[in-house]
Amino acid sequence: MADLPKGSKKLLNAWAFYDWANSVYTLTIASAVFPIFYEALFSEGNHYITIFGFSLKNSALISFVTATAFLVVAFISPLLSGIADYVGNKKAFMKFFCYVGALSCMGLYWFNLENIYIGLVFYFFGLIGYWGSLVFYNSYLPDIAFVEQQDKISAKGYSLGYIGSVILLIFNLAMIMKPKIFGITGTDGEAAMKAMRYSFVMVGVWWIVFSQYSYYFLPKGNKNADRKVTHHVVFNGFKELKKVWFLLNVNIPLKRYLGSFFVSSMAVQTLMLVATYFGAQEINWSSEEEGTVGLIICILLIQLVAVLGAVLTSRASAKFGNIPTLIGINCFWVILCAGAYFITKPIEFYIMAGLVGLVMGGIQSLSRSTYSKLLPKTDDTASFFSFYDVAEKIGIVIGMLVYGIIDQITGSPRLAIVFLALFFVLAVVLLNRVPKKGGFKSIKT
Repeated sequence: MADLPKGSKKLLNAWAFYDWANSVYTLTIASAVFPIFYEALFSEGNHYITIFGFSLKNSALISFVTATAFLVVAFISPLLSGIADYVGNKKAFMKFFCYVGALSCMGLYWFNLENIYIGLVFYFFGLIGYWGSLVFYNSYLPDIAFVEQQDKISAKGYSLGYIGSVILLIFNLAMIMKPKIFGITGTDGEAAMKAMRYSFVMVGVWWIVFSQYSYYFLPKGNKNADRKVTHHVVFNGFKELKKVWFLLNVNIPLKRYLGSFFVSSMAVQTLMLVATYFGAQEINWSSEEEGTVGLIICILLIQLVAVLGAVLTSRASAKFGNIPTLIGINCFWVILCAGAYFITKPIEFYIMAGLVGLVMGGIQSLSRSTYSKLLPKTDDTASFFSFYDVAEKIGIVIGMLVYGIIDQITGSPRLAIVFLALFFVLAVVLLNRVPKKGGFKSIKT
């Protein structure tokens, strides 16, 4: 392990490189290949499976498992971060969740309907591992970078993550489309499914191997290893969240803004997680091959356009203000959700993907920066952002449950997505209630 000073270029680059290592999970497992693989396990026209004694629609089942995983993350994040900060062993926690997530991705190789329970366990712990490791990865930022360096190195991390994940996804797509070139045997359908299974293993290996560079340079953080962990330390993270909750009562702009963020994030994050399942079930692809390629192209399209969307949103917020821009974006989301009810053709899905990407990147970046501007002048910003992250995770839990329940009852995700539009409507109402006075000139409410 190298002992580098805070702010050193090599240390900053090593931290950012973890994004290169772990972002393959979000693109291959959460967004692109696994949803297509999961859908392909079910015979044409039959999307139901009996599990835990209930007949559940496949997309509803995965929504419920996802919601449960995020509920666990929302609970353990403040608990573990409080312990890690006190004892000073962030790297140990980060490694643990990294290896749990990576090995679980590799375990998805054996995912099938005959062993559905163990398969869902791997999927569940993949989510836990990814989001759990991010808690400690993000908490390293103020430790390794000075304030004036943090924005730049954080953006570099996102860029590295995007580049790395796209490189692996393109390679996986080549394997899936031309499996025989890679020596993968079987009929076209069998070979493609094998290639998808291999891609899950590759995600795990990529994540573990490339994370070693970050671990080598990141500080061990064991200066307080002799400290004993008491129940006061364990629950310190929850105490901090409780403190923020009470502080919100005297900061009305922040409190009302958080309400709007909670409901809009609930819908946005849910749509990100279920988009591929919707495309696989509801779009009339001419063939299974066209569907596989089309869905992956749509995921890449969303990511590319999201970069443009983030730039345009930044310019709009500079001209019109954060709150008016967020109101406009949420109104646009309402239109997209309503339009999703009617799309059936691949070309319509491509257009929808482009429009989603345009507002996907913008609403996420602007929501976080607006929250930052509304924070009170305090040195304890970590507690406020912990509260923000927990609110986001709980929002995802509610959003996925709502989606899953409606999908299960109606048998169609179309109505579920239309229902999510109501969350965006509510977000607009709440944004309009953020006080127009109070000195927040950059917010321009």
